[in-house]
Amino acid sequence: MNKYLVVLNYRTLIALVIALVTLWLSYIFNLSYNIDLTLVSIAIIFPLVFNIRGSFKRRERALEYLSRFRSALLTLNYYFQNSPKLSENDKREIAVILLEISNELRVHLGKSDYDTKELDERVEKIFNFITEKDDIIPARYKVKIIRFMNDLHESIENLHAIHVHRTIISLKAYCEYSIYIFPLIYVPTIIYHVGMDTSKWVAFFTVLFTEFILISLYNIQDQMEYPFDKVGMDDIKLETFKLDRTQ
Repeated sequence: MNKYLVVLNYRTLIALVIALVTLWLSYIFNLSYNIDLTLVSIAIIFPLVFNIRGSFKRRERALEYLSRFRSALLTLNYYFQNSPKLSENDKREIAVILLEISNELRVHLGKSDYDTKELDERVEKIFNFITEKDDIIPARYKVKIIRFMNDLHESIENLHAIHVHRTIISLKAYCEYSIYIFPLIYVPTIIYHVGMDTSKWVAFFTVLFTEFILISLYNIQDQMEYPFDKVGMDDIKLETFKLDRTQ
């Protein structure tokens, strides 16, 4: 049942109340006129679809970078664990560091705080470990480890960018306010085509259903553009990208 209610929020209530008040006032004051709604519809639907498409692409990129992130961590772990001169204690130490990085990224993406200090410090531990064990890590391993550290850094920075920067804020605000204003133009036109003498339920159903669709699409876009907060049915399940899936 939740999947049908997830698109409902305070914006839905505001939009429907505006539509109801506009309908009531239009019938009270016999307000109706005939205008072409094509341009008005395009002015709302086109930017709304543009935002939805942008949010979907952000989600897909986030999935790609999360996959690269886990892949880089796993590969680094393989190289360290197979390094012949590292002791068992050294291998356990680096395994713990990599696990901390995995957990810290999930925590970072799941909160609204954009500070990456703790995450950066944990990633730096890998470089410090390599520096300390410079004499016992084979040179051929170091080259490959640095390569995959680059993949790790790139994935983290891209995920952080997605975390901080959203779709175009001004365009998103334009869509929201346009949906709220839409009934002021739409209602009198619907009444004109339906007729004052026709059952009011026809106009009420048409207007409320149209407004509900528009605001629901906006809510879906709003939930999708930030795919890490576990709000919405399409959010990314960050736990599936942790280093150790058995825990």
